[in-house]
Amino acid sequence: MNTQGDLIILNTRVVTPTGTQAACGDKMKHLTVIDNAVIIITAGRIVYVGSAEDIDLQQTSLNSHTRLDAHGGVSLPGFIDSHTHLIFGGFRPDEFEWRLKGESYMSIMERGGGIQSTVNATRSEHPETLITKSKWFLDRMIEMGVTTVEAKSGYGLDFDSELKMLQVINQLRYSEHRKLDVVSTFLGAHAVSEEFKGRPSEYIDHIIEVMLPAFKDLADNCDIFCEKNVFEIEDSRKLLLAARKLGYKIKLHADEIVTLGGAELAAELGALSADHLLHVSTEGIKQMAEAGVVATLLPLTAFALREPYAPARSFIEAGGAVALATDLNPGSCFSGSIPLTIALACIYMNMSIEETITALTLNGAAAIGQADSKGSLEIGKYGDVAILASDNYHILPYYVGMNCVRTTVHHGRIVAQNP
Repeated sequence: MNTQGDLIILNTRVVTPTGTQAACGDKMKHLTVIDNAVIIITAGRIVYVGSAEDIDLQQTSLNSHTRLDAHGGVSLPGFIDSHTHLIFGGFRPDEFEWRLKGESYMSIMERGGGIQSTVNATRSEHPETLITKSKWFLDRMIEMGVTTVEAKSGYGLDFDSELKMLQVINQLRYSEHRKLDVVSTFLGAHAVSEEFKGRPSEYIDHIIEVMLPAFKDLADNCDIFCEKNVFEIEDSRKLLLAARKLGYKIKLHADEIVTLGGAELAAELGALSADHLLHVSTEGIKQMAEAGVVATLLPLTAFALREPYAPARSFIEAGGAVALATDLNPGSCFSGSIPLTIALACIYMNMSIEETITALTLNGAAAIGQADSKGSLEIGKYGDVAILASDNYHILPYYVGMNCVRTTVHHGRIVAQNP
């Protein structure tokens, strides 16, 4: 299948952030709006976006392009889900019930649940089963307008199982039938493996010496769960510096459960993003904003865990860049719902819809190091578009938790059309 399309989107209202890097602070609410617009995509890239009155659509060079009537619907950049744990074995509904009865995330881990439960299932799962399950989730994401998704390893925690997960991610990534882009992140430091129980520093050394060199062609990024009693600041710094030296871009789960200083570490190292940040310090917010580190906030996880939401307004008011992502995973957040993410951001995190759109597009692209090629509808960027079944983008949070994307376009190809 040709993954680069020639497409003309007609009769649409373009709504997009602009730029090739994250929008920070007040700039997050600045969107370009073009009524009666046309988007022309050639060989997968946008070659024109603007008023229909300013383009001759009868050009001979456009005769081979497929034409798509948006019926007045809003065209947004395709959504970018920049934090997921897409690849996993098994499910954990019992743990969800335990949490409903008051058990904490850490207490569930201590009784053998949590990440280790999924590690056991993932280690025994056949790669084809992992691929089939992942494709089901990806198809649902595409229907919601997602055109790029980040997928982490981290449920293997030994060489062979982490390799298996990364190979699955890359099969999805490079499939000739792919309908969206998949970004690969190595998260071997998601938890201390059973083989190194009680010896987190030795496990970090093992990752640095054995896994990082072997996986550098399979992963774009390296991530770590920087958390008290998991991998604390010094171990996190050591791993991320080693990863960066090998050419990985670096990210980290930071300050999710307690205030540890993960945000400050992300700023110190110039990470692409620090994610979660439910318990980030005021100083961490300031330092991340100054360093240009994207704050990737995950409201679905806070919702599922009944935790306070991350302080989006504090990051924005400090001049920082906020991205939003789903954190799809089998434990703390078994959801990849973009519509619910949008509603929670607007209703409970006090983000405007304009800021929310920027967070799920341009800033999501920046959080994976790809804002130069996606995240906005501009000439030269990939033709990734989510077309709404409405001419008013304010429908996104208003239509609470329901999908109002009619058509998804990836690299100029129509990959999903909803009734």
